[in-house]
Amino acid sequence: MSEVLLSHEIPGGAAWSVLVRAGRELRLTALEAGANCSTLLYAAHHPVDRLNVPDTLKAQMSARVHAPMVLMSDRGTALCSVTGSSLDWHDALCGHSCDAQLERLGPSSYHAERNAWRRSARAGLLGELRKHGRGPADLHACVNFFAKVATSGDGTLTFMPGHASAGDWVTLRAEQDVLVVLSTSPHPLDPQWTPPAVLAEVRATAVPGADDPSWTFRDESARALRAAREVLA
Repeated sequence: MSEVLLSHEIPGGAAWSVLVRAGRELRLTALEAGANCSTLLYAAHHPVDRLNVPDTLKAQMSARVHAPMVLMSDRGTALCSVTGSSLDWHDALCGHSCDAQLERLGPSSYHAERNAWRRSARAGLLGELRKHGRGPADLHACVNFFAKVATSGDGTLTFMPGHASAGDWVTLRAEQDVLVVLSTSPHPLDPQWTPPAVLAEVRATAVPGADDPSWTFRDESARALRAAREVLA
């Protein structure tokens, strides 16, 4: 087990952000069944380069995020590699939840409910982005780690409850300095408000070798990783 450099438990329905240095690993662990972690990624030293979910999926011939895929930026550089996961499906199609989707649950406020008040992922993500001098223009399509949706023949997306169990995990290796913004509010298609907590740990990790699965996964993955190394040069 690699050395833990930073550990933070994100309560259910909350948000958090962290700068992960190149070569370090971010491990996310579901602390209860049914977790969701809406995740945004940004190149820390570039003003606008950020995760491009459509390009990430298209280049790697997938409709889901799974190991050993590479999460690519708008400029085609690798931001993070998915180095491992206890689940083979993380949703990248549905985006994050918005305030309007919570209206069906009735009113909620910090004044009445304190830290148990209901906040959409959008609200939480924006709160974290403002800490870094960013705002609504910086929101982008996210990855919902621990969540799964099924597609029907007519293109309808259906949320799959119970996909994640307590203890499920995913690890991301930063391929350059990356700002990671996380929300543990429920998936936008989840009809319930029972958001579990997620543990986030930044760990030291070994330098990948020539046989690293993310490097050998697809030619497009290796090209994005080479571009990230040029950023670091």
